[in-house]
Amino acid sequence: MGRTQGFDTDAAVRCAREVFWESGYEDAAIPALESATGLNRSSIYNAFGSKRGLFDAAVDSYLDEVVRPLLRPLTATPVAPDAIVEYLARLRHAFLDESSPASANGCLLINSANAPIARDSAVREVVAAYRQELRSAIGRGVVAHRPTHAPEANARLADACTAMIVAAFALTRVDNEAALQCIDTAAHLLDNHA
Repeated sequence: MGRTQGFDTDAAVRCAREVFWESGYEDAAIPALESATGLNRSSIYNAFGSKRGLFDAAVDSYLDEVVRPLLRPLTATPVAPDAIVEYLARLRHAFLDESSPASANGCLLINSANAPIARDSAVREVVAAYRQELRSAIGRGVVAHRPTHAPEANARLADACTAMIVAAFALTRVDNEAALQCIDTAAHLLDNHA
């Protein structure tokens, strides 16, 4: 009879997620992952197969526990008219809160897109799917906020807002003020775009 796992997998993945989010895949050393998760190297490899397997689990956790809950109001049926405004306000608040992982570390997936691990096709696919999921949610929010505007104008606005959000996540680690300006620009465009 095999040994049963003596740790909470979800909790270990969450702890590892924080290390990957802060350090990136390449700089997340196994000793740091061991320290964060409370697991030794063999337990990590037995449970996840490799550091990469743990990273993949952390990305899934990030999408399910960080990204999608924030996007939920934009993916609901129906989408409230102010859902997009509230989403941008929540992002702005997160960037202002220095203790927030979003303020300190940006977005795990955007960071990964700009790191060597992005050369891996599976990572590129996950990042592209995330960007499409974000764009779709933003698009739904834009349409709910501006239901009488032309579909083409709303699509362009959703593209612009998505780009501003991605830029904000990319910038927040190095220039939080610029990240906030991106969010403010997206909010301004919502009410001032023809």
